[in-house]
Amino acid sequence: MLSDWGALFIFLAVAFVFGVGGIATSFLIHPRKTTEQKITTYECGVDTIGPTWVQFKTSYFMYALLFVIFDVETIYLYPWAVQFKNLGLFAFIEMIVFLFILIVGLWYAWKEGALEWK
Repeated sequence: MLSDWGALFIFLAVAFVFGVGGIATSFLIHPRKTTEQKITTYECGVDTIGPTWVQFKTSYFMYALLFVIFDVETIYLYPWAVQFKNLGLFAFIEMIVFLFILIVGLWYAWKEGALEWK
């Protein structure tokens, strides 16, 4: 029977072989012929006309980042709610602190104007 460290070593070795093996296989079989068409800029199949520099508003990205942050953090609420009766007072206090940090983060984002659509 393998010890815990042996199983961990085998897991890491397999992960390393998969990572390096995929990169090595891609390097060995990819086509190496470079043409003029392959190195040109591709924008939806149409050549650009005029200046191509376009600034995007950061509010789009701020909404996406805030959604991801709060969505991922609220995932931690579900297992806590399922085991609420078994966890005790300490886990309840920890969750209150966690929710307080979430509320402070939301308040800060609101105060900085990250939630305003301009």
